[in-house]
Parts: sequence; structure tokens; C-alpha cells
Amino acid sequence: MREAVIVSTARTGLAKSFRGGFNDTEAPAMGGHVVRAAVERAGVDPSEVDDCIFGAAAQQGTQSYNIGRLSGIAGGLPDSVAGMAIERQCSSGLMSIASAAKSIMCNEYDIAVAGGVESISLVQTKHKNAYRNVSQAVNVVDAAAYMPMLETAEVVSKRYNISREAQDIYSLQSQQRTAAAQNAGLFDAEIVSMTTTMAMFNKETRETSYQETVVDRDDCNRPATTLESLAALEPVFKDGQRIKEGRFITAGNSSQLSDGASACVLMDATLASKRGLSPLGVYRGLAVAGCKSDEMGIGPVFAVPKLLQRHGLTVNDIDLWELNEAFACQVIYCRDQLGIDNAKLNVSGGSISIGHPFGMSGARMVGHALLEGKRRGAGYVVVTMCIGGGMGAAGLFEVA
Repeated sequence: MREAVIVSTARTGLAKSFRGGFNDTEAPAMGGHVVRAAVERAGVDPSEVDDCIFGAAAQQGTQSYNIGRLSGIAGGLPDSVAGMAIERQCSSGLMSIASAAKSIMCNEYDIAVAGGVESISLVQTKHKNAYRNVSQAVNVVDAAAYMPMLETAEVVSKRYNISREAQDIYSLQSQQRTAAAQNAGLFDAEIVSMTTTMAMFNKETRETSYQETVVDRDDCNRPATTLESLAALEPVFKDGQRIKEGRFITAGNSSQLSDGASACVLMDATLASKRGLSPLGVYRGLAVAGCKSDEMGIGPVFAVPKLLQRHGLTVNDIDLWELNEAFACQVIYCRDQLGIDNAKLNVSGGSISIGHPFGMSGARMVGHALLEGKRRGAGYVVVTMCIGGGMGAAGLFEVA
């Protein structure tokens, strides 16, 4: 069977949803920007691409079309290049890469673009149409199927005795590691700056104005964070003016809502070799697993063992881990249950400090793991995350 290799990666900086530089930028524009950059970095002719696969938790700017096709169009791919959208919540970007890789391995594609994008600013609103958004047929079987992610994090915290202090300590680590990585320029090779228009809302006049801005870095990190400042934050869930006893989840130990896009170019390994390309890494496999809906955050605990067993590996064989930081509580639980060395886990921080555009994060994590893996001389890297609804996904890559 053929091998699928990743030959390039490109992403936008991550901008705070609603308040950041991408708050008026459509998802296909962000997706197209990174598609164009990834293809240029790979040195392939756009007409050679067989498919453009993009993940998104909530498609924006698509009408009856799909975000993969629209990102390809916006990214300068010709009409001959097909497109597909994939949705598996926070693993959507990873699933897109896996889908493209498997089609290359099965001789269905030679070259593909895959990634993820999310415009939370233009999709997630405070007032949602609740009419039949919840299936009663599902609720009869599983009353927790539609439980908000924040509530599932509270369940994990209480059920597995993850203290508020432990969550805040982990969150501080994430902030510090991201700050160090930014200062060292470790994200520079990933990010392609994007000039766009930002909406500016004046609270006093209630008017909105627009100004040109450049997003060239992640703006969610809070390098001045201290353990004291994290401890001072109130839990998100409250009962009137009184904080409910035993609540743990705060804005400081949760992932940050943000907008962004990431893409990579995958290619048949033999073709890449003939062209003299130096791959970032090789796709080795994927595993998915289900878990209880009300504790969706622990999904990696079930997906990772399946992945490693299929490839004859142990946790100690993995040199770098990217475990999406949806909430500090679930990262702590997964890390400790799986026995992951903290020094190998999210070495440049994660979604708590970098930001989390849902469908994009998996693709960002793959690109960063491979680039960081090369810097460290790593062999295997694993990208894993929990998934809304009660699931986990894990992807195995070998650094080239």
C-alpha cells in the first residue's frame, strides 16, 4: 500500500472571536487563504490537486455548498478540483487530514489539500432558533446527548475529583508554554499573515465601523497570567448572584473561542520523493471511540489505546503529544489515565492559551506537532482530542 506524506502546512493566526481581527471575515476567505499558502509552499501546481477537504463544526458562508469546495475556490484551485466538508466537531480538521491520507494510500488521490476552519464570530450567536434543534428521539435514549460542553467539563471535574487548583495550575502551564513558544518564534513557520477587515463596535454610540487589520499571530495568549489571577476568576455556572458550590470551570481553565483556518498538502510518498520534496511527516493511522455523552472530555482515554494497539506501540513510544485543551480538567484526566509524560504533552501550550476554532484545531495541531517534532528529532507524534457528543479521536504520525 502507498504511503501518504504531509509536505506542507499553513495556518492563520488565531484571533479572538467577536473581538478579534477575524470577527468579520468569512470562513471561506480564511480557508482559501491557507489553501493558497499551503499549495504554494508545497510547490505543486493547483491543477494537480485531486480534492480539497475541510473540516468545520459549523459551516459558515456555505448556503447549499460545502466549505471544502468553497475554500478551494477562494484559494485559487481550478474548477477541476473537487471539494468536501467533514464534521466531527472538534476533530473535524484531523478527520479531514485522515480522509485525504487514506484516499492517497488507496490510490484514489495523488495530491490533496486538507484542513479545518471555523468562524465562530459569524456563526455562534447569543440568540439561537431552538425550534427542533433537539431531537426527542435521541433524548429518550440519552438525556445528556445535548449537554453543553461546559456542563460536561463540570461533570468530569466532579466525577474524577479534578480540583479547581489542579485545573488552574495546568492552565497557567499552558499560558507560560505558549508565551515561551511565541517569544522563541516557534509558531512563525506555521502562520501566514492575512490582511482583512475588522468590525469595531462602539458601545456608547451603538455604531459599527470597519478598519483594515493584519492577523499575523495568535492573540489569545495571556502571558501575564498568574495562579492568583486564575484563582480569582468566578465559575461560569452561577445560581442567581450566588456561585454554585463545587463549580470549577472558569474562563481561565477553558479553551478560548477564536477564529482561524489551517491547511496542509498531502501527497503520495513516491511522488514526493521523485520531486525532491522533504515531507514533514507520514500519516500512520487513526482511531475513534465513543464514551458517555456527559463526560465527552475523556474521549482520548478510549481512542488512544485503540490507536497504539493497532500499531504495536505503547505510550512511551510517542515522543510528542498534542491533546486538545478543551478544558483543563479533561486534559489532566486523560494525561494521568494514559500515563503521558507532562514534558511531552502540549509543549507549546494548547487551546486554553492559543485559542480553539473548533473544526480548525485538529489541523493546526497536526502541523505544529510535525514541525516541533522535526525541531526535537522526534519519531512518532500523536494528535488527539475529545469530541462533543461523547467521542474521542487520535491520529498517529511519523516525523520524516
